[in-house]
Amino acid sequence: MPGLWFDDLRVGQTFDHPIRRTVTETDNLLFTTLSHNPAALHLDAEYMKGSEYGRVLVNSCFTLSLMVGVSVGDTTLGTAIANLGWDEVRFPAPVFVGDTLRIETEVVELRESRSRPEAGIVTFAHRAYNQDGTLVAQCKRSGLQRRTPA
Repeated sequence: MPGLWFDDLRVGQTFDHPIRRTVTETDNLLFTTLSHNPAALHLDAEYMKGSEYGRVLVNSCFTLSLMVGVSVGDTTLGTAIANLGWDEVRFPAPVFVGDTLRIETEVVELRESRSRPEAGIVTFAHRAYNQDGTLVAQCKRSGLQRRTPA
């Protein structure tokens, strides 16, 4: 099982996830249309030529999903009970088709679950950087994580 148990996590622990991902036009097009987002800034290259960016922006919900998804294998795969929420979601710089993202995760808080003694609540801070090292996305994610089985 690749995920870590609640008992194995420590505040300040950091993961530099080995998976890197180059964002494709297909990624952006499929995610945007599957989520019924008709915004021209994600779909219309001609429209975006006249914008301050000059080209299509990758859907920020895709960026968020990719950032969290890349982290799962090293942190919660098989040990998570539930995702409890995302907080402080920010996109300080745009993502474009062709950008290659790398993700890092830090454990920022651990606390006992009052209602589930077999689990604890972990808060992760996720950060995504493009190929130039620019921070393009960040969020905090809380989850209910299994303890090591007895």
